[in-house]
Amino acid sequence: MTKTQFPKGFLWGASTSAFQIEGGFDEGGKGPATTDIGTGNPDIADNKIASDHYHHWKEDVDLMAEMGMKIYRMGFSWSRIMPDATGRPNKEGLKFYDQLIDYLLEKGIEPFVTLYHFECPQALVDAYGGWLDRRMIEDYVHYAEICFEHFKGRVKRWVTVNEQLIATAAGMLTGDKEPDPRKRLKNMYQMSYHVSLAEHKAISRLREIDPEAKIGPVCAIQVVYPKTCKPEHVLAAEKAQELMEFYLLDLSVRGEYPPYVKSYLKKNKMFPKTKPDDEVELKKSKPDFIGVNYYFSICVEEKKGAVNYQQPPFWISDDFDICENDYLKKTEWMDKGIDPVGLHIGMQKIYHRYRLPMIVTENGMAYSDKVEKDGTIHDEYRIDYLKKHIEQLKIMIDEGIPVLGYCPWSFIDVVSSHQGFQKRYGLVYVDRTETDPKQCARIKKDSFYWYKEVIRNNGLTNKRKAKWIKMSRWRKVF
Repeated sequence: MTKTQFPKGFLWGASTSAFQIEGGFDEGGKGPATTDIGTGNPDIADNKIASDHYHHWKEDVDLMAEMGMKIYRMGFSWSRIMPDATGRPNKEGLKFYDQLIDYLLEKGIEPFVTLYHFECPQALVDAYGGWLDRRMIEDYVHYAEICFEHFKGRVKRWVTVNEQLIATAAGMLTGDKEPDPRKRLKNMYQMSYHVSLAEHKAISRLREIDPEAKIGPVCAIQVVYPKTCKPEHVLAAEKAQELMEFYLLDLSVRGEYPPYVKSYLKKNKMFPKTKPDDEVELKKSKPDFIGVNYYFSICVEEKKGAVNYQQPPFWISDDFDICENDYLKKTEWMDKGIDPVGLHIGMQKIYHRYRLPMIVTENGMAYSDKVEKDGTIHDEYRIDYLKKHIEQLKIMIDEGIPVLGYCPWSFIDVVSSHQGFQKRYGLVYVDRTETDPKQCARIKKDSFYWYKEVIRNNGLTNKRKAKWIKMSRWRKVF
C-alpha cells in the first residue's frame, strides 16, 4: 500500500556534477579548470579520475535505467566544451555529451543539464581573472548559446548556475587569490553580480534559441533559525537569510537586490561596480523554476564582538554570528545536524516569495560507507535521511506548493573538493580508495534498491523493507 502517493509525472531522479564524477581531465581535448588543482594533499583523491564516469558513462546510465530514474540532473564541464580562451567549441567534448544524452533519451531518462557547477575554465582566469572581470559575462553567454543550439530539442531543462553562493565564495573555484579577507569578500559580491548578469543574459538567449525549453537557477537554500525567541536573535536570523540566500534569488528572479542587502553592501563599501544598462538586462528575463539544494539548516544569534573572518565568506557579517543548534542530531560529516523539517520551511519561504515551481536538485546524507565481506553496503542511515525528507515533500505538495521532482545527491559516489572519497553520498558505491582508483567498479548500495522501490511506487510505502533487502543480496557489480 502506498503511504505517500506523489502526483502523476513527478520527476524522480538523482544528481551529479561533471568535475566530481567525470575524470578524464586531460582527455578528449578538455582544457584545465580551477577544480583540477585539487587540495594539494596527495593522500586525498582529486578529480583527475574522480568516479571515472568518462569511461563508465554507459554503465552508469544502465544503472539509472535499472533504478527507474525519470530525470538525471547532470552537469557540463565548460572547459571540456570550450577548453581555451578563443571561444571555439571542442568537437570531442560535444561528442562526449552527445553520446551520453542520446543514450539517456534512449533509456527514457530526461537529461537536466547544469551549465556551471563550480568549475571555472582556468584559461579565462589566466586571461583576465575570471568572474571578477565583466568579460566573463559574454564568455559565459557564448558558452550557453553553443550548448542551447547544439542540444536543442534534446535538453529541455537547463540550470544556469549551481549554488552561486559557493561558486563565488571559494577562491579555489574562482581563481581569486586575494589574501586580504575583507577584499576577498568584496570580490565575492562583485563576482556574484557578474554571475547574475550572465545568467539573465543566458535566459534571454534561450528564449530566442529554444522557446520550448525551461531554465532556472539552483540555490543552496539557507534555512536560518534564531538561537532563541529573543527579538535580537530573530532579527539576526532574518538578516542572515537575506544576506546568504534571498539576495541571490532576488537577483535571479526579480533582477534586483533586496533593500537590506543593498543597504548592507553600501554601508560596508562592498556594493559592486555596475553599468547603467545592467538594470534592463536584469529585469527583462525571469526563470521558469528554482532548483533547491538542501542538506542542513543553520542557527544564528545576535552579533557580539569582532567580525570573524576565519569562516566561510558568506557567514562573515557584523550583523549575526553562526551558533550551534542543540535540537538536531549531528553526525561525522553532517556537523550542523540533520533537519528534514528545514527542507519544508526553506522551500515554503521560497515559494511564498517568488511563486515559482521548484525541484529538489540536491539532498543527501554523507557517510564513510563500508563494504561488507559479502560485497553488500548497508546504508540504513541514508535511507532514513532520504525517507524523512521525501515525507516533507509530500506534505508540501498536499499544501499546494508546486514541487516538480526530487533528485538526491548523489547518484554515484563523487569526489569531494576537500574530503576526496572519505565522504560518500551515492546510491551507488564507487570502488576506489583515495590513492588507488582501481577499476572504479560500481556496487549498488541498499539505498539503491530502496529508492528503486520509491520510484516504482511513485512514493513511500508501508511495505516491510524485506523486499529491497532481498534484492540487495542479488546485487550486480559493474
